[in-house]
Amino acid sequence: MKRRRFIQKAAGAGLAIGTGLPSLCADLSAFADTSNLSRIEARYYQKLPDREIECQLCPRVCRLGDKERGYCGVRENQGGTYYTLVYGKACSLNIDPIEKKPFFHFLPGTNALSLATAGCNVNCKFCQNWEISQVRPEQVYHFDLPPEAGAQEAANRRCPTIAYTYTEPVVFYEYMYDMSRAARGRGIRNAVVTAGHIQPKPLEDLIKVVDAIKVDLKGFTQAFYKNYVRGELETVLEAIELIARSNVWLEIVYLVIPTLNDNPDDIRRMSRWVVNRAGPGIPLHFSRFHPQYLIKNLPPTPISTLEKSREIALAEGIRYAYVGNVPGHPAENTVCPKCGKTLIERRGYAVRSKAIKGGKCRFCEAPIPGVWT
Repeated sequence: MKRRRFIQKAAGAGLAIGTGLPSLCADLSAFADTSNLSRIEARYYQKLPDREIECQLCPRVCRLGDKERGYCGVRENQGGTYYTLVYGKACSLNIDPIEKKPFFHFLPGTNALSLATAGCNVNCKFCQNWEISQVRPEQVYHFDLPPEAGAQEAANRRCPTIAYTYTEPVVFYEYMYDMSRAARGRGIRNAVVTAGHIQPKPLEDLIKVVDAIKVDLKGFTQAFYKNYVRGELETVLEAIELIARSNVWLEIVYLVIPTLNDNPDDIRRMSRWVVNRAGPGIPLHFSRFHPQYLIKNLPPTPISTLEKSREIALAEGIRYAYVGNVPGHPAENTVCPKCGKTLIERRGYAVRSKAIKGGKCRFCEAPIPGVWT
C-alpha cells in the first residue's frame, strides 16, 4: 500500500500520524490482514530435522515447529524455512527531533525519520508503545515502505538520520539492516533505539552499517528483568560492552520506576559498571516514569529521585548524566566536565544554544565525546 493511501485510511481508522500509534479506541481486529505480510527469509537461524528451526537472533533461541512463530510474533517457520513477516511493513513513520530518542551527543538539533514495524522480543510491563510492540503484525495497520523507499523518504525530508525506534528493531533486523545500507548510500546516518536483547553475531554485523545505538537498560538486577521485562540482564550488558568497543556512538537510558528499580545501591552499581565497562564519557539518561500499560498503580517518578540518581552517577565518574522526561530541568543541558560551562542548552526536545566547536568546548577546548557534525 502506498504511503498516501495509508495516511487516508489511517485517518479514518483512528491512527495518530503524529505519533504513529493506533488510537486506544481503535478496533485492532479490523486491521487484521495476513495476506499483506512479507515473506522474506530471515537471517540468523538454523534448520533442524523434521522442518524445525532454531532462531539465533536473540537470546530466547526459539525452537519452532512448522507454522509456529517466535516469541516476537513477527517471524514464522514455514515448512522448515524461517521468514520475517514485517520486512518493508512499517506501522509507524514520523519525523522526530533526535533528542526524543533520546540522543544528546549525536547531531543535536537535527531531525530523524523514525520508523517501526510491529513486534518485540521482550514484554516490558511499562511499555509506552505497547499498542504496536505487543501485538502481531496483522493486528496493526501497516503500509509498504521498502528499504530504498525509506532511505529516499529521509533524503526528501532532509533528515540526516533514520531512527529505528518505537518498537524493538531487533525483531525487524533484516529490514533495518537493508535500509541502513541504502541510507548510507545517500549519506544518511542510522540510529537504533533498542533494549539490547540480541545475540553477539547479529549485533556485530549490525554495528558495521549503523552509526549510533541507544540502549534502554531497564534495571540492574536479573530479578527486575525476569519480573517486569521478561528478558536477560546479562545479554543486555554484553551488548552494551560490545557497542562500547566499536566505533558506533552509544548512549544509555535508565527509566527510573518508583519502588521497582530506583534503589540507590543498584543505581550506584550500575553507574560504576558503565564507567568500568563502557566508559565515563557515555551519556547516561535517567528518565521519568509515567504509569501506563500494565503498571498503572505507581506514581510518576519523583523529580528528586531522578536528581539523586544523577548525583550518584556523577559521583561514580559518569561525566554526562542527564534527567529526562522533565522539560525545562537544568539537567537536560550538556555541561563541560572541565570548566563547568553550559555547552548545549535544551528545553524538552528543543536545542536553544550550542557551544561545541570541532568536538571541543568552546570555552576551554576540552574534548567532548559525541557526533557533532
